[in-house]
Amino acid sequence: MTTPTETLSFRLASEEDLPTLVALYDGAARWMRGSGIDQWAPGEKDATHFRRRMAEGEVWLALTDRGVAGAYELWWRDEPAWGVRPPEAGYVHRLMTDRTLAPAGTGLALLAHAEQRIATAGRALSRLDFKASSPGLRAYYERAGYAVAGEQPFKEGGGSKYAVVLMEKRLG
Repeated sequence: MTTPTETLSFRLASEEDLPTLVALYDGAARWMRGSGIDQWAPGEKDATHFRRRMAEGEVWLALTDRGVAGAYELWWRDEPAWGVRPPEAGYVHRLMTDRTLAPAGTGLALLAHAEQRIATAGRALSRLDFKASSPGLRAYYERAGYAVAGEQPFKEGGGSKYAVVLMEKRLG
């Protein structure tokens, strides 16, 4: 696994970070769209979304000495994608980096941090999902050690239904 050339530190996001999270999401969404990845659209997630995620789970920031390089959400259940499950996993969402600031390998460092948080909570699996129309994301997560666990053909989000690929990684 490639790691960033700069040192990253991590901290939980706070209310003051909401504008940064929205800007980070929008920047990542613009980059995805420009790269042909059908996953997010700018403007889909606002401060209310991130405030709710902080209340119901965890939102983590990755920082360099130059600022916020990335962030991710960690959920403790994900029924829309995975259904009702025992408390055996943590669910990684909104893995995002600032393409102008993040050192190489920041995405993988964010994943590793999430996996560490999940393992520390006593859960054996890290899970995530993404739109089935995004094969590049599947390859990225496979390189990070994730395996396809199935597909959810009718996940609801943003007022529409779409298919998602479900991936998981057993944590050692």
